[in-house]
This record gives sequence, structure tokens and C-alpha cells, in this order.
Amino acid sequence: MTASPADQSGPTSERIALIALLRVACATTLMVMSFSMLQPVLAVRLQTAGVSASAIGVLAMLPFLTVALMVPLMPQVFARLGVATAYRIGMSLEALATLGYAVTTDYALWCALAVLGGIGAAAVWNGTEALIAHNAPPGRRGRFTGLYQSALGAALAVGPFLPGLLPLSPQALTVFAASLMLVGLFVTFGRGVAALQASHEDALPTGLWATICSVPGLVTIAFAGGVFEAGLGSITTAYGSQSGLSLAAATSLAGALGLGSFALQYPCGWLSDHMPPRTVFGLAGALLLSASAAFAAAVVWPPVLWLCAFIWGAVGGALYTLTMIRVAHQFASSSAIAGTAAMITGYTVGGAIGPSFSGLMIDHFGAHGQAAWLSVLSVVVLVLSRRFSGTAGHT
Repeated sequence: MTASPADQSGPTSERIALIALLRVACATTLMVMSFSMLQPVLAVRLQTAGVSASAIGVLAMLPFLTVALMVPLMPQVFARLGVATAYRIGMSLEALATLGYAVTTDYALWCALAVLGGIGAAAVWNGTEALIAHNAPPGRRGRFTGLYQSALGAALAVGPFLPGLLPLSPQALTVFAASLMLVGLFVTFGRGVAALQASHEDALPTGLWATICSVPGLVTIAFAGGVFEAGLGSITTAYGSQSGLSLAAATSLAGALGLGSFALQYPCGWLSDHMPPRTVFGLAGALLLSASAAFAAAVVWPPVLWLCAFIWGAVGGALYTLTMIRVAHQFASSSAIAGTAAMITGYTVGGAIGPSFSGLMIDHFGAHGQAAWLSVLSVVVLVLSRRFSGTAGHT
């Protein structure tokens, strides 16, 4: 069987591959920071214009729904264009869509731009995760993946605070967001990135549905991770604005969610290298249940919003990281693209359903309805955690 690039020619080849992998990770981190900066601004702009929480949730849903629909096509796209080329095209589409928000305020056009950005994000996201899963050193896979996810968590944390720190108009912030994506695009040019592989050359192709059916518990947990980390930022920001918070305070809720994600990524990677998966996933489910139940108190004690957002971001991001680490072990001898695509599908479906369903719950049942459905989802994670076997390192 063909070895991964990091193992083919000794230390020199490994160093070149890791540097190229770092460049890809940096570019994706810039894209995530740009996205996380822009989404809360768009949510507040729509809320102050009188748009309902349900409609705001639909807009936030569209990029994730588009990614979920595009993921099954990514293996064919990568095979035809190459991972690096597909990645660069995806980054270009993201930048183009982001610029579109600066030149129009039409809600329908914003929805179309969200779909265009989602198409680009599918190539960027799937490509990055597959490259890391395939090329990260096996003995340090948990910590390596956790470090990368920490960078994404930092981007999620910093992004929502930028509108309050930068003296820029919404249109200027949008142009700045697109500029960050273009910088990331240029970082990926070069032969080192083009040489990276995401699967073994002799690996048999595996369909997405067959892969999902082989690891249904992991896909369900990835779904929960998508709801909590990616699906609650905009809608929680809108709820905070609806409750009377200022623009800076409301957008800081999304920042708290991102800060939580940053805080727990590397520790959860370390834990995955040293503790059984049943224990790690069980702890995650228990934390989510506590925070979700506490959200009901937001009606009488608004500061609980920041606590809940922090825990949701921390544990939701940890669930995604843990599923990626485990699937990297399970698909180490075949194609990382198939395994990571299955996790991305679950995560993006969660990111798509999270804001829209949360918007409906808040519109009709308020904070108590939101707390109830998120608590049920947390219990599902707890139940699934009991099904995992294996020792530290997810073997």
C-alpha cells in the first residue's frame, strides 16, 4: 500500500509535507475568521431591518445546507481537478460571494450569495480536512488535529469581535472579509501544496452513503457538533439583539461561542490520545446538557447567554474534532476523503438545521423551547457515547 506523503522519503519529505499542510491550514483559518466576522453583522443588519428570526436562521442555514449537498460530489471533483486546484477555486468563490454582500441589501440576493459561498466552502473544507487526516503524523494525530482546530477556534473567536473593534462600515467590513480570503488563496500557491494527497493511490472508491452507514453514531455526533458550534452563533446573536443588547454586546455572543471552541480544541485532541472515546464523548454530552438546560434562565438572567455560548462553542467544536480524529484512525488504510466527507455531511446538516429550527423554537416558544430541544440533542450524544469501544488513541 502506498504511504502518505509524510512517510515516503524520510524526514525531508515529511517536513515539506507538513509545511505545505500548515499553509493549507493557515488559508482555511483566514477564511473561517472572515466568515465568522461577517455572519453576526449580517444577522444584526437583518434584525434591525425587521426581518424575523426564522428568516435570519434560513440565511445562516444556506451555506451549510449547500456544503452538505455538495459533499457527495467532492471526491469526483478532487479526482478531476486535483485537491489543490479545487481548493483554490473554492476560495475564489467564497471571496466573490462575500463581496456581493457589500453591493446589495436584497435578502433574496443574499440567499443566492450564501449558496455560492457554500459551494466554495465545500471544496475548501472537505479538502482541508481530508489532507490533514491523511497526512498528519499517526502517533500525534489527536494533538495535531486539535492544534489545527484551535486555530479555527481562534478565528471563530476573533472574527465576531472585529466589527466592534474596527472603525469600518458594514460594506467596508465586507470588503475586508473578502480581502482575507484572497490572502488565504495566495498562501496556497506553490508545488508543495499541489503535491499533497488525500488518499492512498490504491484505495478503492467508497460511496458517501456506504461510509455514513458504516459509522452512523459518529455521523450523528458530528451532526450535534454542527448544531452547537456552527448553528447557534447567528441565531443567538439575533436573540441577544432582540432582548435589548447593543450591536457590540450581541455580536460578542458569537465571539464567546468561538472563544469556547478555541479553548477546548487542543485539550480534546490530547484527551483523545490518552483516554478511551467513551469517556471523552460522555463528558462532552454531559457539558452540553448542562448548558442547554441553563439557557432557559436567559429570560430572567441575560448573562447566562455568554456562559451557554461559551460551552456550546467549546463542546460543539470538540465533538467535531473528536469525530475527525476517530474517523482518521478508522479510515487510515483507505481514503480519508470518504471518512471526512461523512463527518462533514453530518456536521453541515447540523449547521443547516440548527439555526432554522432554533429560529422556529425561539419565535414560538422563546428561550424555554430552545433549551428543550438542545437538551434532547445533548441526551442523544450521551446515549451514543456508551456505544463506543476502544482505548486511548481511539484504536
